[in-house]
Amino acid sequence: MSGPVITGVGVVAPNGLDREAWWQATLDGKSGLGRISRFDPDRYPVQVAGEAIGFDPADHAPQRLVSETDAMTQYAFAATNEALADAAVDPGSLADLDMAVITANSSGGVEFGQRELQKLYSEGPQAVGAYMSIAWFYAATTGQLSIRHGMRGPSGVVCSEQAGGLDALGQSRRVLAKGTRLVVSGGTDASLSPYGLVCQMANGRVSQERRPDRAYVPFDDEASGYVPGEGGAILVLESGDDARARGARRSYAELAGYAATFDPQPGSGRPPGLRRAAELALADAQVAAPDIDVVFADGYGVPELDRQEAEALTAVFGPEGVPVTVPKTMTGRLYAGGAALDSAAAVLALRDQVIPPSVNSRPCAAHRLDLVTGQPREARLRTALVLARGYGGFNAAVVLRSV
Repeated sequence: MSGPVITGVGVVAPNGLDREAWWQATLDGKSGLGRISRFDPDRYPVQVAGEAIGFDPADHAPQRLVSETDAMTQYAFAATNEALADAAVDPGSLADLDMAVITANSSGGVEFGQRELQKLYSEGPQAVGAYMSIAWFYAATTGQLSIRHGMRGPSGVVCSEQAGGLDALGQSRRVLAKGTRLVVSGGTDASLSPYGLVCQMANGRVSQERRPDRAYVPFDDEASGYVPGEGGAILVLESGDDARARGARRSYAELAGYAATFDPQPGSGRPPGLRRAAELALADAQVAAPDIDVVFADGYGVPELDRQEAEALTAVFGPEGVPVTVPKTMTGRLYAGGAALDSAAAVLALRDQVIPPSVNSRPCAAHRLDLVTGQPREARLRTALVLARGYGGFNAAVVLRSV
């Protein structure tokens, strides 16, 4: 039985505010990383991030919704509009219970929450808006998209940090298998307020390097952590039969395999779960390692975690290896939006038969990876593996296949 197909893609990213602008910037190696501009970062040890500069939420939603929502949801408004248009879907032509929304979120609406809490402390409770009660919530994006587009099928939100973007796709596949006709899925995050930044720094993995071109360099000898970013991607998923029946414009790729694992308890002596996630996803897709043409790696940028991922890839694909890329070097890690954006990159790579590059990284020879750097690499691509790890021990993998 074939898996669901992806018929629409929408993107908001630090190096491109729509799908094709982001994709062209990615192929050109154009980074969206820079010194934080939303607030003065001088007092913070972390000063580099991937910001969606120039994004205007009023271009994508009515002012009423803009005032009620955090940036994380506003990015999803834009990406969903684009994805539905790309899929040529009119939600009004489908029964509301046949459509679902399943997104991933990691940080909640921290910028909205910080703004309202500042009003509480400085002006009193009467100054706090009523939408403080929902705009910060992890499920706010799913709820707002469901209401706006009349999608009342089995919806939800996945909170597994960076792995969430893939876990949402996995849950979407389950929902489609049970009869739902269309799912809007993916993830967006936005946590670049002062409060959001301080929360991220607590994990000890955020890079304090102040040179944007050296702040996030996974698999590099000088890797010092990752750079946070904002944005993400939204995908439209349908069964192949339903997509054909309604005359979908295109099917980018089949979601052929998915798996999720958890890392063992620290100190147990057991290996991390990323390798097993990759192997289970390949088995689920009924493909062997030689069938994978490219890997979109998690690329944490933390030396020990990079070593673990490199060892997992070598164990799965052997000494001959497979081309590996980390295009998020141009956006930073977008948390719940990151793996969704990598999935968008994978389906566009399959469409255009090209592997986007990892920028700025000088891969360490000890990792023994065929890391695509500098320039995009033309290649014959049919099947891609996307990997993601979330803070706390979450691992996820998906196999995407051309149709």
